[in-house]
Amino acid sequence: MSGDVILSTNNLGKRFGGFTALKGVTAEFRKGALTAIIGPNGAGKSTYFNLLSGAFPPSEGRVTYEGRDITGTPQHRFAHMGIAKSFQITNVFPLLSALENVRVAVQALHTRYDIWRPVTKRTELVEQAAEILATVGLAARAKEPARVLAHGEQRALEIGMALAAHPRLLLLDEPTAGMSPEETRAMMDLIQKLARERTVILVEHKMKLVMGISDRVLVLHHGELLAEGTPDEIRRDETVKRVYLGQREH
Repeated sequence: MSGDVILSTNNLGKRFGGFTALKGVTAEFRKGALTAIIGPNGAGKSTYFNLLSGAFPPSEGRVTYEGRDITGTPQHRFAHMGIAKSFQITNVFPLLSALENVRVAVQALHTRYDIWRPVTKRTELVEQAAEILATVGLAARAKEPARVLAHGEQRALEIGMALAAHPRLLLLDEPTAGMSPEETRAMMDLIQKLARERTVILVEHKMKLVMGISDRVLVLHHGELLAEGTPDEIRRDETVKRVYLGQREH
């Protein structure tokens, strides 16, 4: 794993009216690492994710990506910078096939450069989409409408759509939300596979699930960074044990 920092936040904060959702979070994310952001409900995980992904502008602080200050950069530019994201709520086209969902995502990144070429002739787009579907384990479901896919398969499909941008950084918000134990295991296997080729930042509330696959873990609590380190360091951290893990996690 490279020691280079791909993304960092400095004194990052977010207020909604009089409510402070995130306060003074300074952290670095290493290139090639799988980093999990965990914490109990209300810890500020989703707010932090939305700041990292450009969905929200911060109230204070800055976000730096590959050495560039990207604070306030419009969200639609993130894909072209090499950052892709998958949100907690599944966002697929239910009536389109799995293959067409990914093909549309691939096409969206090419259209601005080649708007006059008939879509029917873009066989390379279909080939790319098929390759991505195979990567996320959905090759056998390529012709199925997205609406008939199981919940876990729809989440995998959405991640496939995010991969259309060939991201160097993949941001995943609660990717196992609402999944059965079997679907959760399959998703964790997929995340580990994807992390072998790109940097992954994962927001998750299922602490046990991420401790076994993460290179580093950040723990948020009441909107502040409580602790960070390797999974073993987090397991041994007395403050984390007291306020978050509890005896049942030992």
